Amino acid sequence: MAESTLPKGYEPADVEARWGAHWEQEKTFTPDPDGPGEPFSVVIPPPNVTGALHMGHALNETVQDMICRHQRQKGKKVLWLPGTDHAGIATQNVVERKLKAEGKSRHDLGREKFLEEVWKWKEEYGGRITNQIRRLGSSVDWTRERFTMDEGLSRAVREVFVSLYEQGLIYRGEYIINWCTRCHTALADDEVEYAPHKGRLYKIRYPLADGSGEVVVATVRPETMLGDTAVAVHPEDERYQALIGKEVILPLTGRRIPIIADAYVEREFGTGCLKVTPAHDMNDWDLGKKHGLAVIKVIDDRGDMTAEAGSAYQGMSAAACREKVAADLDAQGLLAAIEDYEHKISQCYRCATTIEPHVSMQWFVAVKTLAERARKAVEMGETKIHPPSWEKTYFNWLDNIRDWCISRQLWWGHRIPVWYCADCGATICSRANPDHCACGGALRQDEDVLDTWFSSALWPFSTMGWPEKTRDLAVFYPTSVLVTAFDILFFWVARMMMMGLHFMDKAPFRDVYIHALVRDEDGKKMSKSTGNVIDPLLMIDKYGCDALRFTLAAFAAMGRDIRMSEARIEGYRHFVNKLWNAARFALMNLDGEPKEASPAAATGLHHRYILSRLETVKAEVDQAMTTYHFNDAAQTLYGFVWREFCDWYLEMIKLDMQTGSDQEKEAARRVLLTVLAETLTLLHPIMPFVTQEIWSHLPGAAPSNLATAPFPAARPECADPAAEARMKLVQEIIVGIRNIRGELNIAPSLELSALMRCEDESALAVIRDNAEHIRRLARVGAIEAGPDVRAPKASAAVVAGGVEIRVPLEGAVNFADELARLDKELGKIEKDYTVVQKKLNNDGFLANAPADVVQKEREKLTAMDEKRDKLNALRERLVSVMG
Repeated sequence: MAESTLPKGYEPADVEARWGAHWEQEKTFTPDPDGPGEPFSVVIPPPNVTGALHMGHALNETVQDMICRHQRQKGKKVLWLPGTDHAGIATQNVVERKLKAEGKSRHDLGREKFLEEVWKWKEEYGGRITNQIRRLGSSVDWTRERFTMDEGLSRAVREVFVSLYEQGLIYRGEYIINWCTRCHTALADDEVEYAPHKGRLYKIRYPLADGSGEVVVATVRPETMLGDTAVAVHPEDERYQALIGKEVILPLTGRRIPIIADAYVEREFGTGCLKVTPAHDMNDWDLGKKHGLAVIKVIDDRGDMTAEAGSAYQGMSAAACREKVAADLDAQGLLAAIEDYEHKISQCYRCATTIEPHVSMQWFVAVKTLAERARKAVEMGETKIHPPSWEKTYFNWLDNIRDWCISRQLWWGHRIPVWYCADCGATICSRANPDHCACGGALRQDEDVLDTWFSSALWPFSTMGWPEKTRDLAVFYPTSVLVTAFDILFFWVARMMMMGLHFMDKAPFRDVYIHALVRDEDGKKMSKSTGNVIDPLLMIDKYGCDALRFTLAAFAAMGRDIRMSEARIEGYRHFVNKLWNAARFALMNLDGEPKEASPAAATGLHHRYILSRLETVKAEVDQAMTTYHFNDAAQTLYGFVWREFCDWYLEMIKLDMQTGSDQEKEAARRVLLTVLAETLTLLHPIMPFVTQEIWSHLPGAAPSNLATAPFPAARPECADPAAEARMKLVQEIIVGIRNIRGELNIAPSLELSALMRCEDESALAVIRDNAEHIRRLARVGAIEAGPDVRAPKASAAVVAGGVEIRVPLEGAVNFADELARLDKELGKIEKDYTVVQKKLNNDGFLANAPADVVQKEREKLTAMDEKRDKLNALRERLVSVMG
């Protein structure tokens, strides 16, 4: 018998590094577009070049890898295309911080030198995130790796911009945009985050110009009142109907502004009077356009007050001006009240600086027609969103979409391909850099760059070589599935839909799978400030990549967030070890090169049972992986490997290997090899490294690379429900006897007897045929089975599958000691129960304790109830046995 070639313990670090390098060097995941098989393609959501792997990335990569590996097993030519995003704001911020530490700024270097510094940084540090993706075992095609600012993608970006400009879908105009005073750039609506804020609500008196009274407005930003150009009331608000059309004197400025009527005004908010500042509020901008109001900018792009705010406030920061305005209003008797007020403030998604709405010249994409087509593609089923509950969010965003502001006041990014003539004032938008204007005048290129999401929106087709008509584009577009988080459904998914449909005339993907958030074990969002972040790379170092991946897969239920803890990852490391040890046992018993199992060779019940179960597991795993129910696939495999294969089959096969005939041993080896090999194949998409390492040691003519092995073929002739039913009876008998032993604290080393009363001849036949397995696994000596079996009174009884099992206890149990033990345990439970019950009866505890703490106490009480009932039932059984 051959020694196992697997080491005693599984050490993942060496295995992961070795196989990861092998797959990449051998170009295992580089598909030939003209090769056999149906095409299947996925584009990676490009992580920021500044990024570091977090648990959300780990989930996203794991899900994509499971899909791609499974589809390769199904015979498809799979392209999983990797790449990174240049991350305009984030990358510029990183390099600017580096320069600041050196006592310099980008303005000291100038644009050209600064961009050289950014490219240097990218070359030095930009590969970190891709190397981290490698650590996860991602089966991407690294030969096709792309970067949003590489030469090919830059050409695609310019082609799209110029084409949209020529079609009238890109325009430049003055508009109110979200402005970050720190990053000094515009932000799209969906790049703005909202955070709760404890502020103050100021109620300000605006005197009527005719001296007949006043109106009071409520605002959280009194500094912006210096730019008010109207006061608005609801047209049906009886309090103010008589004032519509009159004028008020704007406090601190003396300007006259009108009172206008608009149904937009919320009568219940504040006083029902709304100050309108078109230059500094998105909604006020719309009101101003609607009513033809003037636009007065009183805050500049640095967040400071302008000359139009008045000499008393010019140059002050907006925050300082707020306090000054409030004080001046109070001094003039125009501040009616200040109240504490909780509301949400808008922040930059990169640096968390409070957004300052700002009116400026920007570039926009007119998206209405593009959005309508993107909506229709999902409505008509060209693209399906999983889970479908996210369709409503997708539709809502497209239905309420505003023109997309695509210009950014940065230096790092795709520069807008527009030039202005200093002599004739012409505007030139060109695919190639022009030397001069037609009039001979000098040209100046637009200073702005494009929003990072503009280039990302082209990702599914630009990465495949567009605008060239490449073979990759012809074969692999549209892509098969996009895996992404819900928070970029707007940023990215909808925009890819719009651009893909417009330029390729096909939706860029057939399916969109929205994966859940990874939260901590209490369901809270992970954040560095909270200190509950779990670093996936540390978990890989500690427990191995397969353990992390299996944990993510096991909890990746569609539409449900994942509660992650290190303990869960450690738990699935035990599963990896269980598989490893099972494989070691198998390899020690796989002598020679046994052939594939056949039902004819597998005469033992345990063989027919495991082959039948394997057929069910194959079908269930295939279905679950195909329909994005990854948790179902993982949990099915976990149960099969741990309980059915290891706990039952391997234990039963030991009897064949120890006492069986040569023919029985050969049949056992055939089944063992088949089940192990096919189980490794099924597990491989979730746990690529440990399965590959074990696979490489299997005897026989199987290909050495499990990553290219096909999905196990179905063997309908192995499906045997009758064998499964008979094995279930055997298992229930063994478990029943084990439970008696466990409940009564009978030592495992003590051999018991089993008396089984049953009138069903088929059940008796199962017991007789499998008596040796029952003896070994239940640790019993004599077994007596029949319709007339009688047992002594001092016996423990259990019913399993219609068989009444009695285990004589004389000499096996000290009844007095066992009763004393049960009474002691019941006494402890009663004491603990009283403490928890008292806590839950305390109104103060219920009112003040966090909901999760209260729930945990209630769960404790329920668990103690169940344990008390179980112990009482056991005590009654023991007393009845004693007579």
